[in-house]
Amino acid sequence: MVRAGSPQAGRPDGPAAPSGSRAPLLAVCAGYFMVILDVTVINVAVPVVGRELSASLTGIQWMTDGYTLVFAGLLLTGGALGDRLGNRRIFCTGVVVFTLASAGCGLAPSAEALIAARLVEGLGAALIVPGSLALLQQAYPSPGERSRAFGLWGSMAGIAASAGPLLGGLLVTTVGWRWVFFINLPVGCACLWLTLRHVRASARHPDRPVDWPAQCALVATVALLTAVLNEAGRRGWTDPLILAGAGLCLLAAAAFVLRERLARTPVLPLRLLRSRPMSGGAAIGLLFNFAFYGMIFTASLYFQHQRGLTALRTGIALFPAVAMTMFASVLSGRLARRTGHRPLVVTGMLLGAAGLAGWAAAGPHPDYVLLVGPMMAAGFGTSFALTGSTATVMSAAPDTHSGTASALFNTTRQVGSAAGVALGGSLLASAAGFTAGLRTSMAIGAAAYLAAAALALFCIPRKKPRAVSG
Repeated sequence: MVRAGSPQAGRPDGPAAPSGSRAPLLAVCAGYFMVILDVTVINVAVPVVGRELSASLTGIQWMTDGYTLVFAGLLLTGGALGDRLGNRRIFCTGVVVFTLASAGCGLAPSAEALIAARLVEGLGAALIVPGSLALLQQAYPSPGERSRAFGLWGSMAGIAASAGPLLGGLLVTTVGWRWVFFINLPVGCACLWLTLRHVRASARHPDRPVDWPAQCALVATVALLTAVLNEAGRRGWTDPLILAGAGLCLLAAAAFVLRERLARTPVLPLRLLRSRPMSGGAAIGLLFNFAFYGMIFTASLYFQHQRGLTALRTGIALFPAVAMTMFASVLSGRLARRTGHRPLVVTGMLLGAAGLAGWAAAGPHPDYVLLVGPMMAAGFGTSFALTGSTATVMSAAPDTHSGTASALFNTTRQVGSAAGVALGGSLLASAAGFTAGLRTSMAIGAAAYLAAAALALFCIPRKKPRAVSG
């Protein structure tokens, strides 16, 4: 074991991949693909799973949000463990946990067992994602290579998001919903092999302990927030348990901030949040994930429950929204070298706002043709902003806290996803009618996109002009 202060502490402990090699990018993106695929592939499957396992609407929400809750709550722990023990080691551990938990999901005999396995999947995802960005930052040190790598990392999210509903619908209608999870097994094995073979082992900082009290406070905050939003639709927004849960959520958040102020080695040094690009970029990620994944969840239920579409036809109906994400991240990665990130993030968020506002204004029973444009605008705008917000957060972080910065950005994004799904489900359950709840959810999502656009103007730095030589 490497001890603090020894010659090996803080140094990579393995051979580097050849300069310019694509193998580290492929390995990292394979793991990230699994994580994002499991966010979207479940959306078209949960109505079928709910019927077969006799789950309520709240149970269906927990099948989606249980994963996201643990994912979001433990991301900072994953980042801190990566900085302490080495990002490659924690990344590989996450791949193993995620792959085994996926097998457990596919074999689940009941709704409760499936939700439990999804919680373990969330743990694996929380170990994978912080290491993914940190390993890319390590493998591609030059700004140009790094920007391209982040763009491809973002496009992998787009590919997974676009493949999820269509692949989920195809699997559900052919071999059954359990294969929605079994599909992760070969991907996980390939990812682990590629990482161990081609990714350089990461620097370790064993003198940096994990702040467990702060981590417990963060998990409590995310869990209480998700539980309140999930249960509000069933119990009512003024139910005493809902109000008590909201109060406890605020207390847990306050306890996290207080602990981080007092801790000698905080899991999230609050000085990092004084950086406007870092805190602003993280908030932008929360807002656009809230809007986009809330839309995907509610639209999936709408197409199946209100329009009577099968899981496969629902995946096809959602495809225009998520297909736009496949190339928007790559395009923004290329354009950023000319324009900088700020105009691209602002443009993306305004497009997303226009899309969801268009759905909200389309009427209670719009033709499907009227929904294609709004869905495409939301999908393109979200992915178009992802590369810029990612690069902004990671560039603002010191190298010693790259795992923590990655964890912060992805924590806020997953909190946004969980809140979007939970609030959307509660609005569908509590509104006067299903379509009224759907349109209200879309309007709130449009407002979130607009808030993200305003934040981008304030927080994302302008592109520095090139110096002109003599």
